[in-house]
Amino acid sequence: MQKNCIYLDNNATTKVDPEVVEAMMPYMTDFYGNPSSMHTFGGQVGKAVKQARQQVAALLGCDDSEIIFTSCGTEGDNAAIRAALLAQPEKRHIITTQVEHPAVLNVCKQLETQGYTVTYLSVNGQGQLDLDELEASLTGNTALVTIMYANNETGVIFPIEEIGLRVKEYGAIFHVDAVQAVGKIPLNMKTSTIDMLTMSGHKIHAPKGIGVLYVKRGVRFRPFLIGGQQERGRRSGTENVPGIIALGKAAELEALHLEEATKRERKLRDRLEQAILTKIPDCEVNGDTTQRLPNTTNIGFKYIEGEAILLYLNQHGICASSGSACSSGSLEPSHVLRAMGLPYTILHGSIRFSLCRYTTEAEIDQVIAVMPDIIQRLRDMSPFKNDQAGWLQAQEQTLAHR
Repeated sequence: MQKNCIYLDNNATTKVDPEVVEAMMPYMTDFYGNPSSMHTFGGQVGKAVKQARQQVAALLGCDDSEIIFTSCGTEGDNAAIRAALLAQPEKRHIITTQVEHPAVLNVCKQLETQGYTVTYLSVNGQGQLDLDELEASLTGNTALVTIMYANNETGVIFPIEEIGLRVKEYGAIFHVDAVQAVGKIPLNMKTSTIDMLTMSGHKIHAPKGIGVLYVKRGVRFRPFLIGGQQERGRRSGTENVPGIIALGKAAELEALHLEEATKRERKLRDRLEQAILTKIPDCEVNGDTTQRLPNTTNIGFKYIEGEAILLYLNQHGICASSGSACSSGSLEPSHVLRAMGLPYTILHGSIRFSLCRYTTEAEIDQVIAVMPDIIQRLRDMSPFKNDQAGWLQAQEQTLAHR
């Protein structure tokens, strides 16, 4: 196992903060009572869960009664979408985008088989939405608009509040998958147009298996999981207490470090990006370079395969990604980059580097040091090299036979 790897895949998951581990461990050993129990032993656990709820609410800028603990971002997205539709059974139209996470896209595709109409908004070459297309798609029959805050592959940030204002004019519910945005962008749900928002603990240095669905007070909500009265009857099932405590502590730390960490991550990200663009020919940044997360860069290298780049990086102990971890194992090009209309010459050779507050200058310098040689070696092995026409033809034939 690589203990000293250079980890630049933080949009996939993050290291659990040692302070988070310390906070949660007693609730895996000594304080194991059920927080719903009437006795004191369980009651003290219930108080700790309440404190964690307040910590998360402080990060999101909302009331703690608006927080529902879930198992992950996928559950939160599913619960929000289905709750919005159950609350408005007379409406049968959904609006989303072509670049959403599979936790949204695949639910929408399933709902199409059940009689719902779904509009998938397009993005331009910079990965941004056309708000006029959104406006033209909204109708009185629109039950839900579900749009991510920031894209997990490119880091592109959407104008969420402007979108929300338009959605409100039509009386639709507005859900935002903010899994990548929480902890990287200041949020204030008290002043936001967002009705429901999803976040996931393992993206902010908490463990996997814990998340949150924010539901604005007054928004009608039908539970996804039905059973007991946990989470005020909105999400049944005995609480994942260690995970909740961990998420609370992680949220507290994110709020504490947010401004400093984002400045530092942006500086390191820009250093990596500019060095690669300067030292390596025929590469470019995918997506809007102004409206994006401070920790993310997605760079396309022409005429080579992203999977090969990752294999060589792995030999140097460097972890990066060619797209969403939830699509890992697929040889298909990224649906996000395809939606942006990127040419085949760049589509297959795109790599995402995503940083966190643990990323160091020395690690970035090491990546800068090895990348030119990796790319040159792969291009030397390529039968196409700078033969754009040959590359395009080969890629088109490959896709045609899949």
